[in-house]
Amino acid sequence: MGLLGMVGDSFGCSATGERLVSAARDGDIQEAMALLELNPRLARYSTFGIRNSPLHYSAAKGHHEIVSLLIESGVDINLRNCRGQTALMQACLYGHWKVVQILVLFKANIHKKDCFSGATAIHFAALKGHTRCLRLLVADYVPSLPEFWSVMHAKCTDETNKEAFDAVALRRLINNKSDGGVTPLHLAALHGHAECVQLLLDLGASVSEVTINDGSTIDLIGSGSTPLHYAACGGSAVCCQLLVAAGANMRAQNTNGLTPLMVARSWHKSSVEGILTKRPEVPVRILPSSYLSLPLMSIVKIARECGWRKTSVSSVCHDPCAICLDTECTVSAEGCGHEFCTKCALYLCATASSSTSIRGVPGSIPCPLCRHTIVSFGRLASTTPIKELPWTNKSLALCAAGASTGSKYAGPAAITSSKYAGSLHRRSEMRSLRSSSVDLGCSSFRTASSGKLSSIKLNCTGADETMPCLVNCFRPDVQRSSSYRERIRRYSQFS
Repeated sequence: MGLLGMVGDSFGCSATGERLVSAARDGDIQEAMALLELNPRLARYSTFGIRNSPLHYSAAKGHHEIVSLLIESGVDINLRNCRGQTALMQACLYGHWKVVQILVLFKANIHKKDCFSGATAIHFAALKGHTRCLRLLVADYVPSLPEFWSVMHAKCTDETNKEAFDAVALRRLINNKSDGGVTPLHLAALHGHAECVQLLLDLGASVSEVTINDGSTIDLIGSGSTPLHYAACGGSAVCCQLLVAAGANMRAQNTNGLTPLMVARSWHKSSVEGILTKRPEVPVRILPSSYLSLPLMSIVKIARECGWRKTSVSSVCHDPCAICLDTECTVSAEGCGHEFCTKCALYLCATASSSTSIRGVPGSIPCPLCRHTIVSFGRLASTTPIKELPWTNKSLALCAAGASTGSKYAGPAAITSSKYAGSLHRRSEMRSLRSSSVDLGCSSFRTASSGKLSSIKLNCTGADETMPCLVNCFRPDVQRSSSYRERIRRYSQFS
């Protein structure tokens, strides 16, 4: 944020910006809509010191509707706070999977790392054991193919299926290391999150990755430790069994010369000593994770292309979804052919327990109507793609509070009559408010970091003069005093 952005926050946006922060933190969607209608640029406001934006607060508290509203208002979805954390990291840390789903649908960057530990959103999800968030993060890497589990476990002999998706990229993503060489599997094993460990193993997590001593982290176990060392330190018998069954080396030593068994004894974890003493005579078979959910990629692509909210404000629905009975069907399950709306299909993929049977299709979810296995969804012929969001490639104006008297638009309050009345687009009038400099009452449209204060022409007071406006104009009929203009003129000379 440039000089103009900081000055705007200091002089005029502090009061209303804090109101938007409070609304985002408390989940007050009506207040947030009213404030963003008054000044859409408030979406970029951040608190002093912590530098958390309203997007961070709403994501941390799980208010997915406000998250969607802020993103559609033009806020940077990958905005960082002072720790370098994005809203996606905050949502994964607190386990708000609906927020994660919204951010993934809007293509949030899952590769960004925070500034203090080098951890990605996948690390945060594995740290707290939020398996559902973890699965949503890799939605673009796990294809909707029935042979996925077999390919990842090297049990598929068909070369065509092996080339159908990039398994190397998926393994690279899952085995991404933070500071100290810690992988998500290390974190999940240390804290005893067995479901996360099982899903990570299905996604290609390596059991032989070791930590390193880079001088930036405090490693009480010792560098050169495998995930089995971490599981032994945490004392989780289930995690130890999963890692041993996946081929983890029980005799591997770290730089301190400690094996997983020695680590368990040093941390007084007697419950796992029997598991780490010798490998079982009969190999343990690991079942597929119930969070694998193969149809997720197919429905995410359809949602991005065609939207996932109700597209019609008409009270008559000719072909309602069999689950919500409110929205028209847009997708069909391949196999049984039952039709659903995109939002219900997204909910099914995120919440339904997928098949754990090796004989069937591992990762498929059951159809809620006939219990037939669903591996992917297809778009109906009547479902039309939507256009690109107009505010994704445009910056917000410096002051959008005072609209011209002749402009006509429908603010966010106009769409509160129905909770799911909006489509992926806001209404065309709302788009014109947030993307048009004419309706904003501004004679020039430029970013907050370009030019001096005196070169920006804003007509927030209704006057015909050229003057900078750094405060919110709640009363357009009030004229600025000459002393105020003189102070602004003096300040602009030093900018």
